[in-house]
Amino acid sequence: MKHFLLYVRRNYKVKAKKTDVSHKLKVARGQLDGILKMVDENRYCVDISNQLLATQALLKSANQEIMQAHIRSCVAEALQTDKPNPKLEEALSLLEKMSN
Repeated sequence: MKHFLLYVRRNYKVKAKKTDVSHKLKVARGQLDGILKMVDENRYCVDISNQLLATQALLKSANQEIMQAHIRSCVAEALQTDKPNPKLEEALSLLEKMSN
């Protein structure tokens, strides 16, 4: 059963529910295609902006799922080692970027 997205970066594993993240990203891709069509058709600016906001919210949600999985796996694992600071700093840096 492939329920998890496994992403390996510098020998650290990030796990998130593949079906949830993948679905959200595919929906966002479809929304972007729709937004491009709206722009090409000179649709009402407020309608385009609303669609952009909805897409941003969806991408933010997917990113939050991935970050939660990272904190639960990589950061939790790092806390059990002698040098947890690099993983903590990496996670804190990403959380700061997410809040801006």
